[in-house]
Amino acid sequence: MEEFEKINANSGPPKASSGYGKYLIGLSGVTAVGLSVICFPFVAPAFRKYCLPYVPATTKQMQNVFSCLPAKKGRLLDIGSGDGRIVIETARKGWKSDGVELNLFLVLFSRIAALKNGVSSNTKFFKRDLWKFNTTPYDCVVIFGVEQMMPELETKLGKELSEEAKVIACRFPFEQKHLKLIDAIEDGVDSVWVYKKSS
Repeated sequence: MEEFEKINANSGPPKASSGYGKYLIGLSGVTAVGLSVICFPFVAPAFRKYCLPYVPATTKQMQNVFSCLPAKKGRLLDIGSGDGRIVIETARKGWKSDGVELNLFLVLFSRIAALKNGVSSNTKFFKRDLWKFNTTPYDCVVIFGVEQMMPELETKLGKELSEEAKVIACRFPFEQKHLKLIDAIEDGVDSVWVYKKSS
């Protein structure tokens, strides 16, 4: 009994937890919030009607797009412009090129890239919803789409574009209800289809 009392007397009250544990909890919370803020623009497309994921174009795809551009340069729109490479490269070739993209980080990245490449005066990047964006002023539209959105996009472009405008579709073709096929490069995943408005 005396021995038990000695042990209890020596043990004393439990020590307070160190600030180290609280620091780790706080750091974890800040990290989680930071990652959520950074990742949200990339995850958010999954909650939209059509998910247009950011998948960078291959070098071959870009070459195929450039070979299908109209000889007469005018205004070009890249739908879902991503990192802005199509817009920047076509601006280098003499086009007035715009990109429409919902991801704010990609829009800001593209604007900086255009500035670094000396083409900011011939490029614009809009953070807009494609379905509310007017495509009427454009002479050429480039789209790296997803299969599910192509029918509705074809209807929109068929209503808005002029008779002379060209549409360059990559990855998935249109159904040709409102646009007619005038050229194509059959190249597997790098295939490109060129359309004009149906009469």
